[in-house]
Amino acid sequence: MGEISLRRRYDETARSEVYEVKLGEEFLMSSLFPVAEIELARLGLARTPGTGLDVVIGGLGLGYTAQAALEDPRIAAVTVVEYSEAVIDWHRRDLIPDTAGLAADPRVRLDQNDFFAAAMGEAGFHPDEPERRYDAVLLDIDHTPRHVLHSPHAAFYTVEGLRAASAHLRPGGCFAMWSDDPADDEFMAALAEVFTAVENREIWFDNPYTGGQSSNSIYLATRP
Repeated sequence: MGEISLRRRYDETARSEVYEVKLGEEFLMSSLFPVAEIELARLGLARTPGTGLDVVIGGLGLGYTAQAALEDPRIAAVTVVEYSEAVIDWHRRDLIPDTAGLAADPRVRLDQNDFFAAAMGEAGFHPDEPERRYDAVLLDIDHTPRHVLHSPHAAFYTVEGLRAASAHLRPGGCFAMWSDDPADDEFMAALAEVFTAVENREIWFDNPYTGGQSSNSIYLATRP
């Protein structure tokens, strides 16, 4: 997919130190805009019932989603599936101050793997426990269901891909996903064929570059 890099710089506009992840020359995420990544965990877990929650997160990035999930006192285990060994290494070395200590949390397992292959495969996220089912799956990898980082990912955003992924959730479990764009009607329809209580929440945050607000969105769905 290209060279992934972590960049630290002082931003004159924001008047703060900024950490950014880039894939080649494409920006993936910034410590300036973590609001929707945090809300991905909060909103997803808010609709997840039970205690002793066993959660899968697709994509590690700067770690904001995983860190927010760990703040829920019901969390027992978080498996973060990350494709890039380099990203996992950043966290093991605590290079990102906002999420330092994440890799050392005993509830966390950092798994270098292809989330999409695992989600659509029968063995799932723990091949040694193929029958294991999860309370929530929180996904933040591609920009949107249509703007993917790698063409094979596109198969996930279909009814067939979502149905395969839903098989790894417990009944009543939540699937939640970050997107750079507002709700995509075609993807909402695909979600509705597999899940119930499907919705999309637009998440607004301050943008120092525009002097106004920008938004991402969160898809939420429940396995019947």
